[in-house]
Amino acid sequence: MTTLVLPYVNTQMMNLFLEQVSVEFANYFIVMQVDGAAWHCSQELVIPENIRLLFQPAHSPELNPVEHVWEEIREKHFYNRIFDSMEAVMNTLCAGLKGLIDLPEHLSSMTYFPHLKLTP
Repeated sequence: MTTLVLPYVNTQMMNLFLEQVSVEFANYFIVMQVDGAAWHCSQELVIPENIRLLFQPAHSPELNPVEHVWEEIREKHFYNRIFDSMEAVMNTLCAGLKGLIDLPEHLSSMTYFPHLKLTP
C-alpha cells in the first residue's frame, strides 16, 4: 500500500501520488481504480507509463477497495473523537495507515476483490 498525506486534494497532489506509486511499483503495470473526482480526470493529470486509471461507475463507492480502507480508518481512529489541532488529525491518520501497512493480511482481507489481483 502506498500512502501520502498531502495538504490538498487536487490535480497537483494526484500527480505526486501517481508518480510515487509508479516509482514504488516500477516492475508492475498498475490498473488503479478511481472515482469521478475532478482531480482524477483533469486535463493536467500526468499518468505514468506503468499506470492506467479505471473509472468506476458514478455513485458506487462500494466498488472501490480503498473505500474499505477509509472506513476502517474512520471507525478505528476517528470515531467520536475531537482533535485539538490539524497536526493531531494528521498524526492519527498516519498511525492508522501505518497500522494497516503493518498488518498486510488484514489489509488484504478488506481490499481483496476477485477481479483485482496483483500480477508481475
